[in-house]
Amino acid sequence: MTNNRITNLFQIKLPIIQGGMIWCSGWELTSAVSNSGGLGLIGAGSMHPETLREHIQKTQKATHKPFGVNIPLLYPDTEKIMKIIIEEGVKIVFTSAGNPKTWTKVLQDKGIKVAHVVSNSKFALKADEAGVDAIVAEGFEAGGHNGREETTTLELIPLVRKISAKPLIAAGGIATGRQLLSTMLLGADAVQMGSVFVVSEESSAHVNFKNEVIKAKEGSTYLALKQITPVRLIRNNFALTLENAELKGATKEQLIDILGNRRAKKGMFEGDLEEGELEIGQVSALLTKIKPVKNIIDDIMLEYRVSREQIAHMKFDF
Repeated sequence: MTNNRITNLFQIKLPIIQGGMIWCSGWELTSAVSNSGGLGLIGAGSMHPETLREHIQKTQKATHKPFGVNIPLLYPDTEKIMKIIIEEGVKIVFTSAGNPKTWTKVLQDKGIKVAHVVSNSKFALKADEAGVDAIVAEGFEAGGHNGREETTTLELIPLVRKISAKPLIAAGGIATGRQLLSTMLLGADAVQMGSVFVVSEESSAHVNFKNEVIKAKEGSTYLALKQITPVRLIRNNFALTLENAELKGATKEQLIDILGNRRAKKGMFEGDLEEGELEIGQVSALLTKIKPVKNIIDDIMLEYRVSREQIAHMKFDF
């Protein structure tokens, strides 16, 4: 693949960026993606500050390729996390779930490239005005925290491209080479993939969770907790409890009480498939096997190249 604005910006070989997913994106997954030509991201959202420092240092030993850290700005200890990132010499940061103006210039002044994740064109404009280096436009097919508007990736990419000339990364519902090519035809420069890397061998997700993901079918996930912070997860006993409570008109406080503490850790990291929160995207229905990261990326890029050739030789009779 020839270089484009994202591969040039982050100095990577391939336009594939791994999602910085809580409880799944430790140093092993991050370094494996970077070593395979993409951009690996450590998921800081599930880490205490000193745990993040440890993962950064282990990643630096495991790869000499570029990698970054993903930081949900609504999480506590953001200032401590940013201080560690600067101290440890991280060169790429992806922010989400917060105001991009708060940290973008601070990080850029330290020589750090900043991308910000948005779920609609209004937030994309704010990210553009904040001066981010790249925008991640994430459709509501994505796993984990999501936009209230339920805008699909197919619609969101051209909407964001219309209002911003920034390098653009498509996210949400992408796991194959054909999907990579499709988003580029819509105006994206690269993709960010989460679910497909959850079921990699190097993911820190519990094997029970990985196996549940590859068993998922169309309709296995749904968007929950719209009153609080929308999140896409697999339907299990916990999710059904939430769904029933929402249908009965539960208040925010009641839903927060049902959610409790560390529910995502219980499901994704500890493997409790009934009472844990199992965050994953709709594209899980396409995933059928746990594979090494290198194989995943090789398969994606092979399908991408074959699809490009097919399009080049297509004949249209209309």
